[in-house]
Order: sequence, then structure tokens, then C-alpha cells
Amino acid sequence: MTKTIETNNNMIILTAVKDSFLKLNPKEEMRNPVMFVTFICSAITTVFFFRHLYGGVFSLFELLISIWLWFTVLFANFAEALAEGRGKAQAESLKKSRKEVMARLLVNDKETVIPAGKLKKNDVVVCEANDIIPADGEVIEGIASVDESAITGESAPVIRESGGDRSAVTGGTKVISDRVVIRITADPGGNFIDRMIALIEGAKRQRTPNEIALSIVLSGLTIIFLLAVATLKLFADYSGAAAGQDLSSIVTVPVLVSLLVCLIPTTIGGLLSAIGIAGMDRLIRRHVIAKSGRAVEAAGDIDVLLLDKTGTITLGNRMASDFIPAAGVEQKKLAEVAQLSSLSDETPEGRSIVVLAKEKFELRAQSLHSNEATFIPFSASTQMSGVDFHEKDKKVYRSIRKGAVEAIKKDVEARGGSFPSNLEAEARKVSSSGGTPLAVSDDNKVLGIIHLKDIVKGGIKERFRELRKMGIRTVMITGDNPITAAAIAAEAGVDDFIAQATPESKMDRISREQAGGHLVAMTGDGTNDAPALAQADVGVTMNTGTQAAREAGNMVDLESNPTKLIEIVEIGKQLLMTRGALTTFSIANDVAKYFAIIPAMFGMLYAGQNEVRGPLAILNIMQLHSPLSAILSAVIFNAIIIVILIPLALRGVAYHSESARTLLRRNLQIYGLGGLVAPFIGIKLIDILIVWLKVVQ
Repeated sequence: MTKTIETNNNMIILTAVKDSFLKLNPKEEMRNPVMFVTFICSAITTVFFFRHLYGGVFSLFELLISIWLWFTVLFANFAEALAEGRGKAQAESLKKSRKEVMARLLVNDKETVIPAGKLKKNDVVVCEANDIIPADGEVIEGIASVDESAITGESAPVIRESGGDRSAVTGGTKVISDRVVIRITADPGGNFIDRMIALIEGAKRQRTPNEIALSIVLSGLTIIFLLAVATLKLFADYSGAAAGQDLSSIVTVPVLVSLLVCLIPTTIGGLLSAIGIAGMDRLIRRHVIAKSGRAVEAAGDIDVLLLDKTGTITLGNRMASDFIPAAGVEQKKLAEVAQLSSLSDETPEGRSIVVLAKEKFELRAQSLHSNEATFIPFSASTQMSGVDFHEKDKKVYRSIRKGAVEAIKKDVEARGGSFPSNLEAEARKVSSSGGTPLAVSDDNKVLGIIHLKDIVKGGIKERFRELRKMGIRTVMITGDNPITAAAIAAEAGVDDFIAQATPESKMDRISREQAGGHLVAMTGDGTNDAPALAQADVGVTMNTGTQAAREAGNMVDLESNPTKLIEIVEIGKQLLMTRGALTTFSIANDVAKYFAIIPAMFGMLYAGQNEVRGPLAILNIMQLHSPLSAILSAVIFNAIIIVILIPLALRGVAYHSESARTLLRRNLQIYGLGGLVAPFIGIKLIDILIVWLKVVQ
């Protein structure tokens, strides 16, 4: 397995190296203004080198400058190609999962076998056990177990059925059991896997608004430095004439071009695209498909999270948490009878009662034979389960029941008993706390109440606390009544909640938050969630959800884990943090290189007749050997720093759940200060090496 991963990584790197040269196409380079300027500068220095070589003058300095400027362009191309290569590797695995299958087209109740590629939207097909689902669609008849490991990576099959929120099926997945009739919802080439492949490969990747805005800023800085460098020649000619010195051998076109490349923000310009692609790649590795880079970026700016209660904040199944006995009844007795009544109850609630009795009183489920007892399974119509004990002649002598309070009350009263008033008060108390009360009876006597509660997930309160530090407000969505919703919201630690939620109330809440200047994210899987998912700035759809929901959202979670929304927000923030950190580092780099190079270039200006250094030499704090060594050292450092920062651009800076002010301060301390210091150290070391190798005099 390790060798396979290493082989794949090596293939990605080799492909990225090849693509780096293919991206030297001027049309490709024009997409990035900063690197396009570097591309033009590389071409100019190359032309000057060959022109001088043709005239009989070989300049090692110009040759090295040209080589390292081309390296700068290639390294930037390599960063982008490497990020794209990781996505393409994911796409290749999806392509392999696609199989050319035949579809059983249903027309007027007659089946016709045709290639899956010929299916059109609204066609109806039949799939049975071991059939590959030919295209994306919705189950309109039947229920089946489906293997979706081809797209989710999870081997456990899932249930797909008609008429609910689990009706959507994906082309390329496999039916494990039963039979379903599917209406196709995509035309050829528009299936979910096809769109995933296109998105992952980056073929349709569009630059995000923040990326475009940053590109404009970087282009502006490039224009400013271009004007500064262009006027530098005039300044040098004027100053040289005034000082009676000839600077023509120092302030040459290759030198000015090299100075321009060193001063413009090439570091972030070269890594900007890779950062965006890597952000989408990090989502893909967590089995989330973003339909655009805009969605990933928006996730980083989110400050309001709408989270569904069931399955996200709570475990989704009500679990037994306590036994509340009636007056004169021991709690252990209640637990024993409750356990007996739940032996035939295969619901999660029923199993949790058996487990709670075992944990609290070490009670073991009894082994009852059919000749002495008859189990009464839970039924939605009776709302009860239990067991009847009988003699050999099948005459029942004892009946144990457990179920909804009203159902048990009616059953006990029908047997001539009564429901204790204090237990009715306890049941109301359980309900008001957000729980569900179940009553337990033994013949015509009520023994007590079982407290079922929707268990809040472990660690979720801490996650919400971290989000609060980041300035993100959490809102729980639930269909529960306001009293129950308030109790669960308080236990989970969310900031607010929407009780008895409807599609209209979700939409209204999102609209009000957006009107207040907030960016909102939410998750959902049902058709009733589609309007809110479309309205939200980030709508994360479960892959198990309906086709309407999947189309409405701008992200799809292949694992259908609602909690993933929190991770998505963290990935989005990490993307913005990475872009901000490397932008800070790049601009600080440019400032440092300016003060490192300019004093070295003009250190001899206005020097006296018997002096080697002029008054500007005092600013050459790095004591660089000469103007040419300073320029060459800066160009080499400028290229190498891109390669050094590629792993950080792809991995992302370390994520911290802190406030924006704290993050900004940390950003300036680490990447701002680091960007100022690194060039001084790096350029000086390269200068020493160049002088030692006698590359320049």
C-alpha cells in the first residue's frame, strides 16, 4: 500500500514537471498577470543574452539571470500543475469506477436493453439485484439496498426508496437487493460522476471573487513597480552624469528586468492558483465535492451556521437515560420489567432500554421460550411492545407492556387499572425537558416511566465553543416544539434555534441573516430543504438526499455526514488564512528585497576620487559583494522561495480557531516578520556562494 502511494505521488510529480513546460504557452501565462510579466522579462533577458553572444560577447551573468527567471516561471507553473495533478489523480479513480453498462429501459411496461449512454432525461429504467444503476435518477417505485462505494468509499450499502428524502441514486452505483424503478434526471454527460470529474480536474474551475480581487491588487503593485523600475534608468543616467560616473554597465536592461521581477509579488502570484486548487482538493479528500471555488471561499467567510438537530447535533436516535418508578415500586423492578418488555423491540430505543437496565443493575436479558411466552413486537398502530406469559394451554396469566404514555394508559384502564397522577406529572416533566416518556405496565399496574432523550453528540459543545471564538454564530434547526428545542439547544451550547421548522421559516431566517450582512451556511437532504439550500451562501447537500436538494446546494457530502459542515467551514477559513499568510509573506519579501538590492546597486554613486564606496553604501547593511552579485542573488532567491513554499500552499497553514484579530496578529508576526527576515538571510548566503564560485566579479 505504501509503495502504491509513493508510486502515485511520483507519477503526479513527473506529470506536474511535464505540465510546467506545457504551461509556458503565452495564452496560459496571460491568465496570471504577475507571472505573465515574469514570462516577458525572461524572454527579454534571453534575447539580450543571445544578441550579445551573436556579437561575440559571452555574459555568464546574463545567462544565469535568464535561466533563473525561466525557473521562476516554471516553478510557479509547477505549483499549479502539482495542485491540479492531485485533483486529476482523484478524477482518474472516478473514471475507473465508471463502467459501460446496459440499461433496462421501461416503455409501456415493456423492457428494452440499450446502452446507458443513450439514456435521456425522464427515461424510466428498471434495476434489480446486481445491476449497475445506469445514470443519475430518482426512485419512483420500490425499495432497494445500494452499494455506493464507487463514489463514497464506504462499503456499507444504503437504502434507497421512493417517495422520501432517500430517493436519489447515482449512476455507476450497484443495486444489492430487491427491485426499483428509476426515473433518469440527467442527460448524457451530465451525470453526477461526470460533473465531479470535470470539477476535480479543474477543467471548469473559475477564479473566485477574492482571487480576482487579489489578482487586481497584485497587478496594481506590478504596474507601480514597473513605473518605478522604468524611471530608475533615467535617475541613474542623471545621477551618473552629475557625479561624473558611468553607470551604464550596471543599470542595463537585463538588470532592470531582473530588478522588476524581484520587486513585483511573484511569490504569491506564482502560488495563488495552487492555493485555490488545493483548497478544493482538501475538501475532496474529505469526500466533499464543491461545485465551484466560490463555494469553498464563501465557507471561509461564513459567520452564521444553520445546523439540523437530528444527526448533526444529536445522535439521531432517542436513547433510554433513566428509570422513574411509581410510588412503592423499586427502580430495579421497573428496569427488569422494562427490559423484558423491550426484548422484541428492535428499534434503537428498545435496544437502548435493554442496555441501560444491564448497565445500571447488571440485569441480563432473560431467555424465554415460545412455549412459555409470546413476544409482542412494537407496532406503530398500538405504540406498544411487550411480552405475554402463558400456561401450556396458551392461557395468558401475565402481560407486560411498554409504550407511549397514552397507549399504556388506555391499555391499563381497559384491564381495570388506573394511571397514577404523579406519573402523569413525571411524564409532562420529561416532555418539557426535551425528552420522550414511555410508560411500563405489568398487567393492570403502571410501574413507572422510562426517560428517552435525544443524546447530544460528545464533543459537539466544545466545537461550538471554538466556532464562537471565531465569530461564528450557530443556529439549530428542529421540528420539535419550542420547549424541547430550547432544552436541547441549551445542552448542546448553540447560540439560537428554530423550533417547529418549516421550509418557509428556514428561508425567512436565512434571508434575514443575509439582509443583516451575514454569510450563512446550512446543510440538508430533503426536497423541503432545497429552497433554503439554494438561498444559503454555502449549501451542503447530503449525497443520500433527493435530486432537488443535490441540485440546490453548492456542495455535496458523499458520506452524508451532516456534521461535516463544521469541517467545511474550517477548510474554507484555512484557505483564506493560507492565501492571506502567503500574501503577507510575499509583500514583506518585496519590501526586504528592495532595501537589499537598491543600496548595493548604487553603493558607489557619488563616491570621491579615492573612495570605493559612496554615501548610499551605508544602506547596504547586508554588505553584498557587488551590484551584479546582489541582483543575481535576489533572482535566485526569488525563484527558490516559490519551491520552498509549494508544500505550505498545498497543505495550508495550521488552522487555529481564534478571532480574526488574533489571527491577523499571528499572521503578521510569523509571515510578515518572516517575509522581512528571510530575504536578508537567503540573499546574503547566495551572494557568499556566488562570490566563492567566482560567478561574478
